Amino acid sequence: MGSFDRSKKRIQLWKKAAFHFSLCFVMGLFTGFAPAKTTSMFNSQVLGNSSTDSREFSPPPVQVVEELSSVGNSSRSLMGEYPVSVSESEPPQVEAEEELNLSPQKLLIIITTTALTNPLQGALLMRLGNTLKLVPPPLLWIVVEPQSDSEETSQILRKTGIMYRHLVTKENFTKPEEEVDHQRNVALDHIEHHRLDGIVHFASISNYYDLQLFENIREVEVLGTWPIALVSANRQRVVMEGPVCSSSQVQGWYFQNSTNHAVHDSSFAFNSSVLWDPERWGRTSSAQDTSQDSLKFIQQVVMEDEGKLRGIPRDCSKILMWHLNTQNLLHFFSLPLNHTRR
Repeated sequence: MGSFDRSKKRIQLWKKAAFHFSLCFVMGLFTGFAPAKTTSMFNSQVLGNSSTDSREFSPPPVQVVEELSSVGNSSRSLMGEYPVSVSESEPPQVEAEEELNLSPQKLLIIITTTALTNPLQGALLMRLGNTLKLVPPPLLWIVVEPQSDSEETSQILRKTGIMYRHLVTKENFTKPEEEVDHQRNVALDHIEHHRLDGIVHFASISNYYDLQLFENIREVEVLGTWPIALVSANRQRVVMEGPVCSSSQVQGWYFQNSTNHAVHDSSFAFNSSVLWDPERWGRTSSAQDTSQDSLKFIQQVVMEDEGKLRGIPRDCSKILMWHLNTQNLLHFFSLPLNHTRR
C-alpha cells in the first residue's frame, strides 16, 4: 500500500505541475497579445495624425526659375527711356515628387503685346493663355499693354495659373506699328535688366500654335526660325512665309510680299543672352545705352547671320504656327449695329 500511495502522490504532483504549466502558458500567451494590440492601436492613431500633419506642413513649392525671385519687388521704371509699371503672379504650385522626376528644361519667355483699340483682345488673350497653359513649365509670359483704367488684362492673367509679368507702358502713339515695336522693346529691356535666362519668342494674340513648336523652341541654342502660315479671313486663303532649310541649316527665305523682305516677328526665337552680350553678337551699344533698339538688333541678327540660325523642324517643311489676320473682323466690330448683316 505504501508504494501505491507514493505513486498516487507522484501522479497528483505531475497533474498539478501540468496544470500550473498550462495556466502559466495561457496567461503568458494572453499577456503577450495584450501589448501587441495596444501598440497596434497606438500606431494606427499616430499614422492617422501624421498624414494630416504632412498635408499641413508640406514643404512650399520650389520656384522653377530662381532668377525671377528678384523681379517681384519692381514697381518702378526699369529703364530711363521706358517708364512702365510691373505686376507679377506667383508661380504655379508643383509637387516636389514631380520636380524630382523632371529633367531641367530651358525657360521659355513668351512676349505678347496688346492694343486698347482691339475689341477682340480679351477673347484672343484668354485663348492664347489657355494654349500656353498646356506647355510644360518653366514658362514666363510677359504681356505689355498701354496704360488704361481697365482691369480686364490683369484678371485674365491671374486666371491663367501660369507665371507672368504684366508691363504697362505710358507712351502714346498714333501709329499702331510704332506702338507694338515700343512695347516689344519694353519687354526686351525688362529681360535684359533682370538677366532672365531663357528662349524668347514674340507671340501675337492672333497666333495659333501646334504645341510641338514649343518643344522645338526649347532646343534652340542661339537662334531658331520656322515657316508660318498667314491666314486671311476675308480672302479665304493661306500664304506660306519663312525660311528655306536643308538639314536644319537656313539656305534662304521666301516672303509673301516680294518687295518687303522682313522676317515675321513670330517666326523666330532667340537666346536671351543675345541681349546682354554685345561683344559676342556685334552689338555696338551696351545695356546702359537706352537708345539701342533691341527689336531691330534682333531682326538684323536673324536676317544677316544665317549661320547661327537653326531651322524648326529640321527641314522647315512642317507648319507649326498659323497667324490669323483679324483686320476684317475688327472692321466688322467697328460698324454700327444698323450696318451689320441680319
